Amino acid sequence: MTEAAQLDAILHGAAYAAIADRAFLRITGADATRWLNGMVTNNIAALSPGEGNYNFLLNAQGRIQGDCTIYREPGDGPATFLLETQNSQLETIHKTLDHFIIMDDVELAVVDGLSGILVAGSQALSVVMALGTANEQVAPCSPDAQTPARQTIHLKQTVYAGAPVSLIQAYSPLVPRFEIWSDPSSIAAILAELHGTHAIVASAADLEALRILEGTPSYGIDIRNTETAKDLPQETGQTHALHFAKGCYLGQEIVERIRSRGQVHRQFTQFKLTGSPPALPAMLEANGKPAGELTSATQIGDTIYALGYARREALDTHQPLTYPGGTALATGKLATGN
Repeated sequence: MTEAAQLDAILHGAAYAAIADRAFLRITGADATRWLNGMVTNNIAALSPGEGNYNFLLNAQGRIQGDCTIYREPGDGPATFLLETQNSQLETIHKTLDHFIIMDDVELAVVDGLSGILVAGSQALSVVMALGTANEQVAPCSPDAQTPARQTIHLKQTVYAGAPVSLIQAYSPLVPRFEIWSDPSSIAAILAELHGTHAIVASAADLEALRILEGTPSYGIDIRNTETAKDLPQETGQTHALHFAKGCYLGQEIVERIRSRGQVHRQFTQFKLTGSPPALPAMLEANGKPAGELTSATQIGDTIYALGYARREALDTHQPLTYPGGTALATGKLATGN
């Protein structure tokens, strides 16, 4: 099956893959809700048990230091939280958060011993519901029709063959996504069960193509914190990571200043490329002047899709954008609904 056919199968069916690039940090303590709400860009205090949201961690200058999804764990009693991020970010995020625990009753603990599976696609819900993990109804996301990027993320606790399982109904800008987390032996059994369904096995290339088609930036590739690139939240277009009425948090003053001024100078967007695949990152030019860069790209059939940043004036005036090897046409919007 070609890569284009694989992606088409995900968009109109379902696919699964082992998750190898995610890690968890548990946050507990009497001050956990108040403290965590002051550390990240989204409204942690508003989460009900079992709900989650996407967040950035910023420095005092409002530059992105990392990204993560934070869930309030299900159950009664004092609020506890699970922070999910890339393996490559876990140590930095752990150290950053720990640095700001002063007189607060907050404990951070890395969660070890978990394995995970991603199930994605338009038919992903039916696949998950057919598994032995689905002991209760898994409700599909119901995003506000006016703000599709603000879908509620859910974390449910269930069991599989007597073993505890965490079932995450993840953020899904294009097709539904579910994550299943448990001990390695239980995950191996669930993978074997998935092998007997109509869902296909997704490769890393398939999932990367889906990510680019969705318009979802990846930290370390599209969102960067380096000597030459320190991205601002609104530049990334990921407005579902930002809450503008929750009160103060680290970097909030800069985020609010950008919002009040109405725009940033450059914008993350999706492109269709005409020409040869670019060597990344690839500089964009408009009228012979620097106008942005391409940060991710994938070829689906005969079409090359890319993600990257372009100057707002170039986008607003529809100036032709070129890169070494071809031209880049901004598609006008991302699948994330910005």
